[in-house]
Amino acid sequence: MASAAAWLRAAGVAVECVDTTKERLSTSFRDANLIGFHLPMHTATRLAGPIITRARRENPQARLCAFGLYAPLNGEWLRSLGVEAVFGGEFEGELTRWATRQEVAQPLRAAEPLPRLHFLVPDRAGLPPLSRYASLQLPDGTRRAVAYTEASRGCKHLCRHCPIVPVYNGQFRIVPPDVVMADIETQVRLGAGHVTFGDPDFFNGPTHAMRIVDALHAAHPGVSYDVTIKVEHLLRHRDLLPRLTDTGCLFVTSAVESIDDRVLARLDKGHTRADFVEVVALTRQAGVTLVPTFVAFHPWLTLEGYCDLLDTIAALDLVDHVAPIQLAIRLLLPEGSPLLALAEMRRHVGEFDASTLAYRWTHPDPRVDLLQREVIAMVGAKLKADRRTVFAEVAALASEYAGRAYVSPKPVRDRATVAYLNEPWYC
Repeated sequence: MASAAAWLRAAGVAVECVDTTKERLSTSFRDANLIGFHLPMHTATRLAGPIITRARRENPQARLCAFGLYAPLNGEWLRSLGVEAVFGGEFEGELTRWATRQEVAQPLRAAEPLPRLHFLVPDRAGLPPLSRYASLQLPDGTRRAVAYTEASRGCKHLCRHCPIVPVYNGQFRIVPPDVVMADIETQVRLGAGHVTFGDPDFFNGPTHAMRIVDALHAAHPGVSYDVTIKVEHLLRHRDLLPRLTDTGCLFVTSAVESIDDRVLARLDKGHTRADFVEVVALTRQAGVTLVPTFVAFHPWLTLEGYCDLLDTIAALDLVDHVAPIQLAIRLLLPEGSPLLALAEMRRHVGEFDASTLAYRWTHPDPRVDLLQREVIAMVGAKLKADRRTVFAEVAALASEYAGRAYVSPKPVRDRATVAYLNEPWYC
């Protein structure tokens, strides 16, 4: 949203930004000529529905648009609500031309290359202060305000469950270092002591990525950061792991998704269970905290397989590294998901559900769906509870479903001290 604001303001458009996740929508839509909705995630898109309806009702003459990763995936639904134009990846140029009436919006076809932009520094004027957003929780109990920036967009990979794939289709764009550093500088002046890089994969362009963090560390040696990197990239660029530690990287998020090689192949993740285990050892040796994320529930899961996932997390001493919500995540099938092309997936899929903006799927073993519902309820009721306590309760429940005795795992090492964002990352 801050990037869109920078482009529109540079074109002479008066912009008022409202982050409805952090502040009440008190502004009236009646005086607006143009109303845009940023839809970067699935949840944001669902929450936008009632606001779009309100905007159309209050101001029938306003021009409505939606932009961001999930806008093109839900284009038909958005237009049914009265949205005139939809912009997906690399949206800023098209959005600005449309907003200033230089051209009529034409949606890009999937096969078309995305434009290459001359990026502007995001303009966060009018947005809530950093103190209103997620903070970094350090092991000693202190917190740091967190900045957000992107050193790159898109992804070179085609993982079948990923929402980036239908929009970017393997395309990847880097943001110039001077733009990234200017964005960071602004937020550090506003009090940020940590930077979270929102790149889908920080090592899609490792030379560019390391240039950025080297510059960050040189300019602000006391500012830490975190990044997201695929398992296969952590293996391929293992020589860079110590440099991540040396430049202030507190943790690396990695979308492991599953420890079942058959499932990983269906998702086209590019790594195996053995690769994951090796990465755990490599990152630990380099002093990098690995934060795995998972799609814990999917149509190919068995109760024994879920218990195996929990056993593996415990055996690798990663309980403190895994946000409890990751033990409850259910595979999401939005419109355009490449997984819908798999016969192994289609046999489990029902109709598209407009209320959830996703295709419903049912597990062949009803007990797995029941377990998922119980786990999500358990985790949701204990958002601030100790991770080991929640993990133990989930593991005991899973063992009961699987008909086996539960044995509480003993930590391999002393209790881990892991820094984390107090709003857990999940897709």
